[in-house]
Amino acid sequence: MKNIAITSCNNESKLVLGTVQFGLNYGINNLHGKTKPQEVCTILNMAYESGIKCLDTSYGYGDSESIIGETLSNHAFQFQIISKYPQNSGEVKDVFNRSLQRLKVSHVYGYMVHHFSYFKDNSSIWDDFRALKNDAKVDKIGFSLYSPDELEYLFKHNICFDIIQFPYNVFDRRFESYMVELKQRGVEIHVRSTFLQGLFYKDRETLPARLQPLKKYLLLLDDFAKEKNLSIEDIALGYNLQNPHIDGVLTGVDNSEQLRSNIYASQKNVIIDLQIKVKEKELLNPVNWN
Repeated sequence: MKNIAITSCNNESKLVLGTVQFGLNYGINNLHGKTKPQEVCTILNMAYESGIKCLDTSYGYGDSESIIGETLSNHAFQFQIISKYPQNSGEVKDVFNRSLQRLKVSHVYGYMVHHFSYFKDNSSIWDDFRALKNDAKVDKIGFSLYSPDELEYLFKHNICFDIIQFPYNVFDRRFESYMVELKQRGVEIHVRSTFLQGLFYKDRETLPARLQPLKKYLLLLDDFAKEKNLSIEDIALGYNLQNPHIDGVLTGVDNSEQLRSNIYASQKNVIIDLQIKVKEKELLNPVNWN
């Protein structure tokens, strides 16, 4: 394994390493496919040495959990782990226990409902989540959300949760107005889609037809980067890291060099004063890209 020399700073502890690429070919700008196990080892070593404390995974991310479990069991890396329960996967307790077996652990930091629509149709599963917490199998339980109306549903039905994850970036601020209330409720906030699933890096001239309406916003992002002498990475990470209400900023990587670059960008502590208002809000959800 390569020796990794990186100086730790406060922002690294706010970074959360997303691991979907460990188990699936994921991301609009992913040119390398699923990350190879040896590269996963290098990535986890780099994350651990830099001060990143948390991994985000799911039972639904292919064999991501198994790859993580195998790697961690053979090395001295220690992380808080958040996993998720996907739809139509069987009883919550059974799926959770299979996740523990894959991860080779007896406890995880967080466990989330991965698909909100499934929860709405099967709300009794929340009792199973609370039972896991009561049994000290997990510290925090919560939800991975895609739209604010899902959060409104949780508020309306007085569902108490400890942790939440939703998309947030310089284009997508749909959840921003809820952050203060979430913190008042004592909820830990994690945000994903920092790079809009890689779209921020996509060649502006080769965007798929469905995403052409976003080109003008991407060009505004480019103009801002040029004016401030910053990279797209500096802007995207800086924007999320600077938000005082956000506890965790997910960054998914295909390889160790991407992670190294993310870490260096986070160390710059840049303040991003940027407002880009996207009218085509349906395109902020990658589900609508096809």
